[in-house]
Amino acid sequence: RDAGGGLFAPCVASAAACFLMAWWTNYPIALAPGMGTNFFFAYTVCLGMGLTWQQALAANLLAGAAFLLLAATRFRERVMEAVPPHLKHAIAAGIGLLIALVGLEWGGLIVASPATYVQLGELDSPVALLALFGLALSSVLLARRVPGALLLGLLGTAAAGWIFGSAFDLDPALVRVEGLVGAPPSPAATAFHLDFAGLFARPAADWLAALGVFFLLDLFDSVGTLIGVGERAGLVV
Repeated sequence: RDAGGGLFAPCVASAAACFLMAWWTNYPIALAPGMGTNFFFAYTVCLGMGLTWQQALAANLLAGAAFLLLAATRFRERVMEAVPPHLKHAIAAGIGLLIALVGLEWGGLIVASPATYVQLGELDSPVALLALFGLALSSVLLARRVPGALLLGLLGTAAAGWIFGSAFDLDPALVRVEGLVGAPPSPAATAFHLDFAGLFARPAADWLAALGVFFLLDLFDSVGTLIGVGERAGLVV
């Protein structure tokens, strides 16, 4: 409905969650909403099942509240202890592979294919060359164990894209800078527009399916992410 409001909400949620993680648990873990849920929200719940975005928001809120309640009762911890170690690592690896696939696609390194589903993209295009440069830069920094290697790789890639695009006057630009500080977008168009009545007026199978999948996405996404990040940071014993 409103791109600004949709961007404002995860930014505020991420900031609040990161401060809570720092002050309440004293762990150096950055938290953010699981953005993979957006695809299920838009394509399955709204377009496939026919729920309005207000009804889907209500289902997502209820699933998040249930997840928060069960986490407070140590349910999530018991689930993490019950899941076999190899499955925990498989969840983390699967999330990583999904993020890598999305990055390769947006970097132009792979494209859709009707025959093989995925094939190499045009590796000589400016976007693909910049993506390859970013991968090489980040890999070198990681191999040399430079602190903040991934962040430095991101910043270096952005700088290279801006310089290269400006020098050759590429259209569209590889990197577009529109300002570093500005007023936040208004969340009025989307904030608190939750339709609980409309959600529960639908067949029970619809809202139960939406609630169940939202909840399971929250549960296993958090388990996989915490295991992967925690082990890399040396916080899992």
